Amino acid sequence: MKPFLLIAVFFLTIISFSQTTISGKIVDEKNNPISNANVYIDGSYDGATSNATGEFSFTTTSEGNQTLIISALSYEQKQLAIVMNTYKNQTIILKRNLTELNEVLITAGTIESGGKSRVSVLKPLDIVTTAGNPGDIVSAFKTLPGTQIVGESGKLFVRGGEANETQTFIDGVRVAQPYAQTANNVPTRSTFSPMLFKGTTFSTGGYSAEYGEALSSILVMNTIDEPDLEKTDIGVMTVGASLGNTQKWKNNSLSVNTSYINLQPYQSLLPDNIEWIKPYESIGGETVFRQKFDRGLLKFYASYTIANFDLKQDDINYLDKIRTQNKNNNLYSNLSYKGGFGDNWNIFAGISFAKSRNSGIYNIYNYDSSENASHLKLKLTKPISDKIKTSFGADYFYTNFSESLSNFESGYHSTIFAAFSETDFLITNNLIAKVGFRFSKNYLLNDSSIAPRMALGYKVAKYQQFSMAYGTFDQTPKSDYLKYSTNLQAEKSQHYILSYEFNKDKQIFKAEIYYKSYDNLVKYDTDSPVYNSNFNNNGRGFAKGLELFWRDNKNIKNVEYWISYSFIDTKRDYQNFPKQATPSFVADHTLSLVTKYWIQDWRSQIGATYTFSSGRPYNNPNETVFMNGKTKTYNNLSVNWAYLISPQKILFFSVTNVAGIKNVYGYNYANTPNSSGIYESQAIVPTADRFFFVGFFWTISKDKKTNQLENL
Repeated sequence: MKPFLLIAVFFLTIISFSQTTISGKIVDEKNNPISNANVYIDGSYDGATSNATGEFSFTTTSEGNQTLIISALSYEQKQLAIVMNTYKNQTIILKRNLTELNEVLITAGTIESGGKSRVSVLKPLDIVTTAGNPGDIVSAFKTLPGTQIVGESGKLFVRGGEANETQTFIDGVRVAQPYAQTANNVPTRSTFSPMLFKGTTFSTGGYSAEYGEALSSILVMNTIDEPDLEKTDIGVMTVGASLGNTQKWKNNSLSVNTSYINLQPYQSLLPDNIEWIKPYESIGGETVFRQKFDRGLLKFYASYTIANFDLKQDDINYLDKIRTQNKNNNLYSNLSYKGGFGDNWNIFAGISFAKSRNSGIYNIYNYDSSENASHLKLKLTKPISDKIKTSFGADYFYTNFSESLSNFESGYHSTIFAAFSETDFLITNNLIAKVGFRFSKNYLLNDSSIAPRMALGYKVAKYQQFSMAYGTFDQTPKSDYLKYSTNLQAEKSQHYILSYEFNKDKQIFKAEIYYKSYDNLVKYDTDSPVYNSNFNNNGRGFAKGLELFWRDNKNIKNVEYWISYSFIDTKRDYQNFPKQATPSFVADHTLSLVTKYWIQDWRSQIGATYTFSSGRPYNNPNETVFMNGKTKTYNNLSVNWAYLISPQKILFFSVTNVAGIKNVYGYNYANTPNSSGIYESQAIVPTADRFFFVGFFWTISKDKKTNQLENL
């Protein structure tokens, strides 16, 4: 045994002494760091990927004269001759590809090619400093063109599509249950805090073949790759409290956010229009763990929330108020890896698991529903040349839904396999094309489809360009239908988009026109989908419109603002509609103005948001024409104020709907006429005329400067 140990030590010593550390920094010609650059020794598996500051480091057993290969998307590949025993840490400069200098992008529907979308990407700062937005990612996007103000829901309705037609992704992997559970006509909110995300992309249509199972739009959120510093965030609010902490080590980091929400104290002081038996209460948290490798980054994200509420609501069809009691458990987690390997290959792999359970009482019925969902994804990307980049991959979706309503059982199991491929062609310095397709096989419905996706971007001047996009999209019918019938097909849509963009020096103007057609929409022959409804895919529809967006952070000192306007003409024949008509969640005209003003002398940031929309249609059974009613216009002015008590302590105030305008979202009508032959109605109104919020936020960090202003 002893000779063996000596031999082992001898060889280990030889190996350890023969290893060489290769390290350095990758920058561009302006000395800006280049992240995600691949650095490796030619002919070996030894290499690394540069981090956010452009730095890299790895060890190798290679000896003598070698060639170091450095490559990054949009930059010329560099080959550097090195001698292993004399190598020293150095800064390596990469030149931009001449064909990439103009950075022509495809922006129609925010399809990205050649760089980040320059319009519809909101930072956490944009999301939570928008007045009227309660720190909710979804609420902030309602100030962008293409969205509808559906205050009784709180969800995203995009370009004539229902809320379920928008899919949410975190770090490239789908979120099956992105919203908290709520009661009828009581707005919900997303289950995610913007504090852990580095940016959010909102695509209103024509999106990449990488994404599927969405008829109208996608919301893509990416968690922070590497936190700037270790810190602790403390929040005390009129509706609860929050606590967050971030820790950093050499190659990994951990961020944790927790929150407790209880509306009972607020309701005691400022009661709203709801009769609460138990106001909303929740406790939950999120965490992100990151592990850096030589040529990649591994992330684990998890979110868990426990919530409950109990309330009574008036209903025009019942003498007594309807009771809704709910207990909800919502878990979402994903594991993802992205990195480089080989000769400039990039890989992304991700898996998610989500579980949501809701139980309680609705009217006199007990209910219990649960959904388990998983998503597996693999994507490979390879630049073929400085003018061609290709990507391809596969998806697998699994859903298990079950529901019990007063002992009536329903549910389904769904599995979907999809494969996609997409290639970018830089035809000239000013013209880029993206061509792809997505194949999908739905085993529950025994339904297959091939969906082509195409887009073009043409730069007409230094700061101006046109883009266009076309694509076909399909989506599995929602659980409200599938739990009763699986004899259906996927619903389908086609998108046609043309856009113009001007982008110069903190000023952005974008104009976009679009046309969408819908086929295979689900119809049924009862007042609502129930077990004995007859379902079919005979529904169809269209949506067309114009959208304008202007954002300016230059012309007025210390002021940033944006204006968005949307016009839409849409009709559908779906659900139990007797004919094609505009759905009740659509307003023809929507306008938003968002402003943020920093006052140095007051150490304050003041914000205001004004939102307007024209009346929404509703069906009045007292009239002979279907969906002929129209609500009054919607108006809402909200303000907020963040005051820096000290560099790390902030006092925050906000008021939603300052003027207390009595907005109306629609009307519910009685199922039967009264003694005079009139169907009586009940207005659907906001849960509160105004909402007041006060919070104190304190950040503790070594630099004694970092604060939560970007998260308020």
